[in-house]
Amino acid sequence: MVKITVPATTANLGPGFDCIGVALTLYNRFEFTPADTLQIDVRGEGQELVSRGTDNLVYQSFCYLYAELGQTPPPIHLEIKMGIPLARGLGSSATAIVGGLMGANHLAGQPLNTSGLIDLATQIEGHPDNVVPALLGGCHLAAKNGDDWHIGKISWHPSLIPVVAIPNFTLSTEVARSVLPATVSRQDAISNIARFGLLLRGLETGCEDWLRVGLQDSIHQPYRQTLIKGYEAVHAAAMAAGAYGMVISGAGPTVLAITHADEANAVATSMESTWRRLGIEPQIHILSMDTAGARSLI
Repeated sequence: MVKITVPATTANLGPGFDCIGVALTLYNRFEFTPADTLQIDVRGEGQELVSRGTDNLVYQSFCYLYAELGQTPPPIHLEIKMGIPLARGLGSSATAIVGGLMGANHLAGQPLNTSGLIDLATQIEGHPDNVVPALLGGCHLAAKNGDDWHIGKISWHPSLIPVVAIPNFTLSTEVARSVLPATVSRQDAISNIARFGLLLRGLETGCEDWLRVGLQDSIHQPYRQTLIKGYEAVHAAAMAAGAYGMVISGAGPTVLAITHADEANAVATSMESTWRRLGIEPQIHILSMDTAGARSLI
C-alpha cells in the first residue's frame, strides 16, 4: 500500500493571474492498494460529488503515468480522504492529479523523478500554477517559453499568514473564465506588471505597504468578484481588521486574505461574521504555507 498526502493550493494572488501558486496547510489523502479489480472509496466533505468509476481524476492520472511508460495499470483499491472542498478555488483537481501520478510512480518502482512528475502533471492540468506547489510545496512562479515551462521558487516571509474563507457555494472555473474580457488596456497591463513586482518583494520582506499595493489587480478580479456574493463587504471587513489584502483564491469562490500573525484571528472573525450576516455560511481557516508538498508513506 502507498499513502500520498497532497496540500491544497491557491493560485493567482491578485496580479499574479495564471502564473503563481502557493501550497497551503489543507490536505487530501490518497491510499493505493493492489487489488483484484478497481475499487474506489471516498470519504470526507463533498464525497458524493466524486466519481467511483474509471473517470475519477485520481485514477485517470494514475493510468496516465502507466500509459507514458507503455504499461498496463494494475487494478487497485483507491481510497480518497477529502480535506479540501471541491470547486472552491483551492486546487482540489491538482491534488487529484499529483496524488494519482505519485501513487502510480511508487507502484511502478519510481521510474520518474520530480521533474518528470511535474511534466506529466502540467500536461494533464494544462498549466503548472497549481500542480507545482501541490507537488513541491512553497510558492512558485511559472512562465512559458515556447513549449517549455520555467519554474521559479518565490520567497515567503514567515510573518505572513494566509486566511481562507470558503463559502458554501461552488463556482466552476469555466464560468469564472467566461466573464473575463478578451483584451485588456495598456494601462491595466502596466499597472499589473508594477503591482506584481511589488507583490514579489512584499512576499519576500513582509513589507505591509508593498503588499497592500501588490495584492491589487486590474485583469481578472474586478470581473470575477461579481460572481461571488458579498465579495466587497468581506473585502472591506478583512481590510478593516488588519489584512494587507484580500484576493480570490484560484477561480473562486474562496477568498484569501494575507495578514500578519498578530491580526490573523481578527481578520478571520471579521470575514466569517460578514458573510454570515449575508446569509452565507463559510468555513474559515487560518493556515500556513505548506513547505513539504506532496509526500508519500509506504
